[in-house]
Amino acid sequence: MTISFSSLGIRPELNDYLKQTGIVEPTPIQIQAIPALLTGKDVLAQAQTGTGKTLAFLLPILESIKPAAPYVQALIITPTRELASQITVEAQKLAALLDIQVLSVYGGQALEPQLKKLQGHHQLVIGTPGRILDHMRRKTLDVARVTKLVLDEADQMLHMGFLDEVEEIIRQTSRKRQTMLFSATMPPKIRSLATRYMEKPADIRVKTQNVTLDEIKQTIVETPEQGKLDKLCRMIEEYQPYLAIVFCHTKQRASELTAALVQRGVNADELHGDLSQAKRTQVMRRFSSAKLQVLVATDIAARGLDIEGITHVFNYDIPHDVESYIHRIGRTGRAGETGMAITFVVPEERIYLRMIEQGIRSSLEKYTASGKKVIKNAIKETTRSSSPKADATGKPAEKKLIRHGGNNLRSRRKPKEEKGASNTTFKKQGPAKRRTAKR
Repeated sequence: MTISFSSLGIRPELNDYLKQTGIVEPTPIQIQAIPALLTGKDVLAQAQTGTGKTLAFLLPILESIKPAAPYVQALIITPTRELASQITVEAQKLAALLDIQVLSVYGGQALEPQLKKLQGHHQLVIGTPGRILDHMRRKTLDVARVTKLVLDEADQMLHMGFLDEVEEIIRQTSRKRQTMLFSATMPPKIRSLATRYMEKPADIRVKTQNVTLDEIKQTIVETPEQGKLDKLCRMIEEYQPYLAIVFCHTKQRASELTAALVQRGVNADELHGDLSQAKRTQVMRRFSSAKLQVLVATDIAARGLDIEGITHVFNYDIPHDVESYIHRIGRTGRAGETGMAITFVVPEERIYLRMIEQGIRSSLEKYTASGKKVIKNAIKETTRSSSPKADATGKPAEKKLIRHGGNNLRSRRKPKEEKGASNTTFKKQGPAKRRTAKR
């Protein structure tokens, strides 16, 4: 029997809207979280990015809000402006069906317009810790009657140093609140936070067979520093990604790489903390509408991005911790789609590669800059291997190279083609008959 949002307890107005937008079947995290949240239980949920966490908490919140009550009843805290903006867009579409008012508050926006909007009656507020606290201290945002609290991408708030601000916000909400904590990883400090502020939470864990998403083909390219740019350009030309993110460690590095790619004719732009909010919004709009093919970003700027159609992730600079690696590659291969993650490793950074392989409990395929496969220094897996099975000759079967050739994976979401993509080198697929919720 097929599970639907209606069978989970979601009202017809919301269920019908989801069907109209192509969201037919709930994902595993939604199937487990929604019924628990509708009963009022606290929920501690761990699931990889791209598995539908946003709808898992957003739908139950909208079910519980009283539109006639003119005060903030629900608060969603996110680590970045971009994620706050994305959740707000989704929430406003659904909330409009129920006459619920939604407001986003985050840094980079002019403060005065936010102050004026906060004078109105909003039942759901979505924002980043710093700006939420700013409004609370100005007495322009009252969270004392918040009974629905969400901490989204909690591990990233820890990574970015926001836990003190988050705790200060939590302490000022209602003691009778329902707390929802969603995260891709659960470091000890996050579990400690849950212990302090949650009441016997339902512990939900939705994992793939491996620590990282099975739908993502992960490879390592060993190359000297001076060969990185040439190799990246050759791979972009070879794979023709529909949308790709290239990760760099620093803002300066991202800016320099973007300039180099543009000079070589790549349709690229940058995303990092030095950009104004207007510029960041413009870049994200172009990228999400496929008018921009390659986004060069730092970790902080790209935290929690949920963009459909990202086919490739390039770690131009290798991450220095396992959590960052998981989050980076999680931008592709979302909600069951295939994706590819390529990590460049210079000789002096192999220590980080060993740390990542140990952390994800898997040995990654390695290639030289010339494309020759490297077999040495493989790390034994501590869990069931995700390597290809041997063929009839006893030799390992090669994984099929993922060439997206510009296929628009997002065409599966809507029955009609998007008109925004202007790059004619990218082909589009026809829509699929069914899909699961990606948000």
